[in-house]
Amino acid sequence: MVKFKKAKYNYSKLGRITFIRGLWITVGAVAAVFGLRMLTRGHLADAIVRWFARSLSISEMEADLLYFKLVTVNMQFILALVIIIFVFLLFHMLLDTYKRYFDEVVTGIDKLMEERAAISLSPELESVEHKLADVKRTLAERADKAKRAEQQKNDLVVYLAHDIKTPLTSVIGYLSLLDETPDMPDEEKAKYIHTAWEKANRLRTLVNEFFEITRSHSESLPLHKAKVDLFYMIAQISDELYPQLNACGKIIENHVDEDISVYGDSDKLARVFNNILKNAISYSAENSVIKVSAIELSAWTVIRFENDGEIPEDKLNVIFDKFCRLSNARLSETGGSGLGLAIAKNIIVLHGGQIRAESSNGRTAFIIEIPSASSKISVTAS
Repeated sequence: MVKFKKAKYNYSKLGRITFIRGLWITVGAVAAVFGLRMLTRGHLADAIVRWFARSLSISEMEADLLYFKLVTVNMQFILALVIIIFVFLLFHMLLDTYKRYFDEVVTGIDKLMEERAAISLSPELESVEHKLADVKRTLAERADKAKRAEQQKNDLVVYLAHDIKTPLTSVIGYLSLLDETPDMPDEEKAKYIHTAWEKANRLRTLVNEFFEITRSHSESLPLHKAKVDLFYMIAQISDELYPQLNACGKIIENHVDEDISVYGDSDKLARVFNNILKNAISYSAENSVIKVSAIELSAWTVIRFENDGEIPEDKLNVIFDKFCRLSNARLSETGGSGLGLAIAKNIIVLHGGQIRAESSNGRTAFIIEIPSASSKISVTAS
């Protein structure tokens, strides 16, 4: 899963606009207070008294007394009322502004799932707009990747279903011949039995690939870690792969020192090494040597699988993706489901390690880095 990194975003435009709006209201409040204070003194107060006298047809003394009772005596109350009004206006302005901003952000969030909708916010929300655009782009990439993986899986299922039909038809055909011709010569009978056996094995391989597809989607891969003897594990897997190696004249050379161990789930790691070696057998040159070596560092053990044969550079970036298969792999007897290396990577990552492929000058190498047993045991002991 892709995680978004926390970052400090620049909200200076938003802060500046909010500050300016608040400043204008504050200036207005100060101006109103000064204006009210002027009501109690100077020419403005005299002008108001004269206006009272003319409007109410009273003497200036009576007007001055009325002014004193209405304005001068209640000036503190009037000032407080004006300040309250301006504070209310300030909060109303801020709430209205941020409500509008929230509405813009919510609208932008709604557009995340709209394929062609552009996200556009106010200039002061530029940081939020960029973040939403990043999220939208990431969601689109994930959806596209999931769509491609689903299409690859569907294509593979169709291919495998078609391929299963071919060996199954051959097995039924040869067995029918044997059943219908009991007096068939032994030499011809042996030939048909051998051919049917080969097709049945191919059928079993294809059926296993169906199970591999299902398991790759549903398996949670719990790990049961312990110290694993790397030399012994490679030797055991090499023995198990002898029939495939012998059929194409290839051998596995185990250059791992006998004292090198790793810390992990032995069953899962055996599956990783088996998948990598089977991949090397399938795509390496005929009658070639597959070399396995390892070096133990302070905290990591680096394991290297090397074989003759080169992987195109454009495939190195996707070779660990599910259902990725090299060109024309499906047409060959060695063509797999395209899940082996993806499963291997998943297991290695679960172990806290990493795996990568290198290919140049007619050679291909898969390099695994995984925690060494010595580092884990020393940590536990301490």
